Amino acid sequence: MFYPQEVIDQVIDANNIVDVIGSYVKLQKKGSTYFGLCPFHNEKTPSFSVTDNGAKQMYYCFGCHKGGSVLTFIMKYENASYLEALKMLADRAGIALPKPDISREESARAKRREAILEVNREAAKYFYHLLKSERGERAYKYLKDRGLTDETITGFGLGYSDKYRDDLYRYMKSKNFSDDVLKASGLFSIKETDTHDYFWNRVMFPIMDVRSKVVAFGGRVMGDGEPKYLNSPETECFNKRKTLYGLHVAKRHKGKELILCEGYMDVISLHQAGFTNAVASLGTALTDGHAGILRRYTQNVIISYDSDTAGQDAALRAIPKLRDAGISVKVADLSPHKDPDELIKAEGTEGYKERLKNAMNSVLFEIHCMVPAYDLTDPDESTRFFNEVAKRLSYFTDGMEQDNYVRAVSKEFGIDYTLLKEKTKKLALSNDNIPKYEPVRPLPLKKDVNSKALLTCQKMLLSYLAQDPSLYDKVSQVIDEHDFTLPPCDGIAVMLFEQLRRRKLDPVSIISSFEEPEMQEEAAAVLDLRTDNEIEADEREKLINECVIRIKTNSIDKQMESEQDLSRMVELKRAAEKIQKIDIFGRSI
Repeated sequence: MFYPQEVIDQVIDANNIVDVIGSYVKLQKKGSTYFGLCPFHNEKTPSFSVTDNGAKQMYYCFGCHKGGSVLTFIMKYENASYLEALKMLADRAGIALPKPDISREESARAKRREAILEVNREAAKYFYHLLKSERGERAYKYLKDRGLTDETITGFGLGYSDKYRDDLYRYMKSKNFSDDVLKASGLFSIKETDTHDYFWNRVMFPIMDVRSKVVAFGGRVMGDGEPKYLNSPETECFNKRKTLYGLHVAKRHKGKELILCEGYMDVISLHQAGFTNAVASLGTALTDGHAGILRRYTQNVIISYDSDTAGQDAALRAIPKLRDAGISVKVADLSPHKDPDELIKAEGTEGYKERLKNAMNSVLFEIHCMVPAYDLTDPDESTRFFNEVAKRLSYFTDGMEQDNYVRAVSKEFGIDYTLLKEKTKKLALSNDNIPKYEPVRPLPLKKDVNSKALLTCQKMLLSYLAQDPSLYDKVSQVIDEHDFTLPPCDGIAVMLFEQLRRRKLDPVSIISSFEEPEMQEEAAAVLDLRTDNEIEADEREKLINECVIRIKTNSIDKQMESEQDLSRMVELKRAAEKIQKIDIFGRSI
């Protein structure tokens, strides 16, 4: 135990549980007990009870069956440790806590955590100093060109990491920080053979927790380096799946909702424009942990992701997580503008306010995203769409809520209300158990559903390359051997591309590299595939370009299927959109 039990009892006794919980949850007295909507799960009817009957200062939810003391509540609601929650309650009651009696191990962990936070504080100050110095001139210009004021730059503590890869390390050593602590901070790679900073030549974004302590950093590269955005690795002070950028400010917002956007610049631009309730996840898709933290501060979230297909897909993934956390979700339409910053520059703050005001209910948004998957002019397709809509609405077990959605969907999509109501009710009654609300699958990019067509395409391009090696310089600007995904083309491509790189084409060696005669025959057939010599040059170029686009699109699709990182998903989506407009021969299309 960190403190004597009498000290803990003193703090708890000094904080009436109704007063404390009442500052977070609206409570109504019924008899000797207070009731309200549970802040830890989604409910329509209050089942969260709080009792302050003498020594029995407890809360309990009859819905999720969670309960405890006022200390338990603060730990859960504020995502605080035992010590942090106790200190918050002590401060609230004006009680000065004595020096805690902690174990040697716990003391060492606490000191290490504080040392890491001190490294982060010193690094943030140094990055800010560099930004305002001659060395940070380029980064400072970048931020000013993005429309940020000096007040905003200072308010968010933005900075710059120098182009020298050990600049911060040398500075920190001058401040007498040990290598052990520097390495634990995640800001450095420290090895016997090589020591360097994690960030260099980047605009720096300090990442703060809800108590405004710098726990990590994000960096945006200056120039064409990769990755474009980079976050600190996870440390004892930083868990990116439970950290939201900008929440330390947004939590003080007096409005009823929070705005969820994609990245640092979205949050900063919105705060500068007066929307101080904006937050963002950190280079990763929204997690259950993020949703749980948001629920502690609001019951309403407006998603304001980019208006492209990547933003739409990210919204579709976020909606069920927010819904499961008990949050009411809407989605703002920013089109034709790309992101909140672009919209505000074009339409002003009033224009963005209007988009927030007209944000679409998440259920309607999901159904809108389903529409392109169906040909609604075809009776069979239209029927399948109707059944899928009814299935989704049947997940709502509250009769009034379900009916409200049926009416809204009927009006929005021109579906007969009575038919939809009957179908939805029938599906709801047929469910043995209450089904979990399933997320709408993001619509995939146009995929090569016909594997035969894709295989033909891959064989054809390899054959063209084997016949005319001069094509390699154009083709390799877009694809490489790893984009060939179907056998035997995948193995052949590895060897052929290596030969073309070395300018030593030798199809025979590729064929003979296969041990099985059948595989040698297949390889020979690919490399000696007879293309139409009578085809016009322009048509030939068009055919080759179409093969390049199809092969690359399929390769990106494969990467998208396994990708979890939000920033990487956005990059892949935009790359796929860009590929559709490419022409390796430089023709206008």
